[in-house]
Amino acid sequence: MNHESMQHFSSGPWTLVLAYAISVIGSLIGLSCTSRARRERARGAKVLWTVLGAFAIGGIAIWLMHFIAMLGFDVPGTTIKYSAPLTALSALVAVVVVGIGLSLVTLVRFSTARLVVAGVLAGLGVAGMHYLGMSAIRFKGGIFYDEALVALSVVIAIVAATAAFWFTLVVKTTTASVAAGLIMGVAATGMHYTGMAGVRVSSDLKLPAPQGTGVFDLVFPVFVISGLVVGALLWMLFTSSTNDALAEPAETAR
Repeated sequence: MNHESMQHFSSGPWTLVLAYAISVIGSLIGLSCTSRARRERARGAKVLWTVLGAFAIGGIAIWLMHFIAMLGFDVPGTTIKYSAPLTALSALVAVVVVGIGLSLVTLVRFSTARLVVAGVLAGLGVAGMHYLGMSAIRFKGGIFYDEALVALSVVIAIVAATAAFWFTLVVKTTTASVAAGLIMGVAATGMHYTGMAGVRVSSDLKLPAPQGTGVFDLVFPVFVISGLVVGALLWMLFTSSTNDALAEPAETAR
């Protein structure tokens, strides 16, 4: 069976729209946390906002986006399951790698070289999460890849992630912040669908039934939890910004 027998939008185009929207939301929050971490003076506060940014970008903008998009992936005539341990590991990889990248621009002195390295690490986090997540797929067959499209997907992730960091850290305007979130969303979803275009599958119906968890059973509880996380992060960003605004007049009066 070749790639033309697969379906990437078996649930309709809404999976693409929702995946991109989730990625942009997670990116906007994560990049806002990154910007906040850079403004903080206390080391502990910098670490906290960096970790929150890693969870928002790695866990929501990248991991959740991937599995929402995978709701549309189907190989006709087969049942698709996912390895829960590998799926969880892919989320951990995304958060940790993105966190390391963010720490290079939040916890140490800023430089263009560190910005580029941070973008490369974030892009590799996107790509690493994607292909590790793909390795969690279980069905009566195997998955292979077009190496050229795999390489292109990694390049897209790195370039777009670096551009998003640049907009966030160098161009400090509201428009730039929104643009950064939109670009980071492109990094995740663009990489995902480019990588998926390179997927090739071969099926063997003689193989035993796959063991694992259905993609919806994975996504739904995480979607709910992510909604709570997004709400909490937005509240933290809003209240901390409000407190800063209230503190500024008092400091000026002194």
